[in-house]
Amino acid sequence: MASETTGVSGLAERYAAALFDIADERRMLDEVATDLRQLRTMLAESVDLWRLVRSPILTRGEQGKAISTLAERAGFSPLVRDFLAVVAKNRRLFAVPAMIEAYLARLAERRGEVTAEVIAAQPLSETQLALLSEQLRRSVGRRVSVDPRVDPGLIGGMIVKVGSRMVDGSLRSKLQRLQLAMRGIG
Repeated sequence: MASETTGVSGLAERYAAALFDIADERRMLDEVATDLRQLRTMLAESVDLWRLVRSPILTRGEQGKAISTLAERAGFSPLVRDFLAVVAKNRRLFAVPAMIEAYLARLAERRGEVTAEVIAAQPLSETQLALLSEQLRRSVGRRVSVDPRVDPGLIGGMIVKVGSRMVDGSLRSKLQRLQLAMRGIG
C-alpha cells in the first residue's frame, strides 16, 4: 500500500513539474492554478466526475473525450486542456487530484507561501478571508495562501490546517467533545 502511494505521488510530482515548467515559460502560472483549483472543486462536488477519472473500465478515448468536453465547457486555458488530454491519453486521470495538489504546492513554494486549508460551515466572504489570511500570516510568520472549502456538516465554525498543525473550532467537534464529557459523568 505504501509503495502505491509513493508511486502515485511520484507520478503526480513529475506531471505537475512538467505543467509548472511550461506554465512558467508561458507566464501562465496563476491562470493554470485558477483552472486547477476549479477542477479540484468540480471533482469534490461531482461523484460522476470522480468516477470518470478513477474508472478502469472506460477506454482512453472515452476518458479523453469526456475530460476534453468538460475542460472546454469549464473554460479552461488551452494549456490546461492540452495537459488533461495528455494525462487522459496516458491513462493517468486517476492521479489528477494529486497532480493538482503538487502543482499548487510548487507554486506556493516558489512564492515563499505556506498554504492553509480552511474548512468552514459556510462560504467565507472576501473580508473574512483577508482577515483570516492576515491572522495566519502573523501566526505562521510567512505569507499564507488560504484554500477555502465548505462543509455544512461542521454546523458552525471552521477547521484550519497549516502544514501538520490543525485547529478545529467547528461546532460539530465541540458538540462531540461535550457528548463524550457527558458520557463520562453518567
